[in-house]
Amino acid sequence: MQLNRFYPVIGTDMIAQSQEFYVAHFGFAVTFASDWYVSLKLTRQTLYEMALVDYTHPSVPTAFQRPVQGLILNFEVEDVDSEYDRLIHKVGLPLHKELQDEVFGQRHFITADPSGVLIDLIEIIPPSPEFAAQYTENLWDR
Repeated sequence: MQLNRFYPVIGTDMIAQSQEFYVAHFGFAVTFASDWYVSLKLTRQTLYEMALVDYTHPSVPTAFQRPVQGLILNFEVEDVDSEYDRLIHKVGLPLHKELQDEVFGQRHFITADPSGVLIDLIEIIPPSPEFAAQYTENLWDR
């Protein structure tokens, strides 16, 4: 199989609020918008995409027409401390996990979008020696 694109689609009944959230706070641009579906992209060095769908729309199989649950989006950033200050202190987004260093190689905090999707903002840091041995590639010396 040759995969051409891959992106998450968040099932939500808060299309407009979620669109505004990702555009305002994370710099996504809208590439398609309707009352039941929104495509978003973020272009930097690489193209990142995501979408929002009204989970009650007929294109969603009936057995799965419910809001998203248990999803965590990981956003790796260069300076997690400045993002913490911007998003938590200045913007006032909800804080679900305080900013902290983890032995497995992350400095991070967790907030959420309007639908309750958790967003883990991460800066890669050197892991403890025990965890460094478990990595198949060195992420912290980029």
